[in-house]
Amino acid sequence: MNMPILRSISRFLLILSLALAVSCGGKRITRANVDEVSEGMSKKQVESILGPPTSMNNEDFVIMKKTTYVYRQGKDTVTIVFKDDKMQSKDSTLSD
Repeated sequence: MNMPILRSISRFLLILSLALAVSCGGKRITRANVDEVSEGMSKKQVESILGPPTSMNNEDFVIMKKTTYVYRQGKDTVTIVFKDDKMQSKDSTLSD
C-alpha cells in the first residue's frame, strides 16, 4: 500500500479513537443539570440528564422498592434516591 494512504488511514483512526473516548466518558455533572432533576422523575429521565450513575444500590422492601444512584466526579458526589421508580430526593456536594 502507498505510504501517504497509510498515514491518512492512521490519522483517521487516531481521530476516531479520540472522539469515541471523549464521547464515552459520560456526561459532566454540573449544578445546572442536577437542578434540572426534580421529584417524581423516572430513572430514565434522570439518566437522560445526568447519564448513567457511577454506582447504584437496589433495596426491595415489602411495601416499596428503593434505588439509590450515586454520581461521583472528583471530590463531588450527587445522590439520587428513587422510591417505587420515581425520584424522591437528591443530595449534592457540588460547588457552584
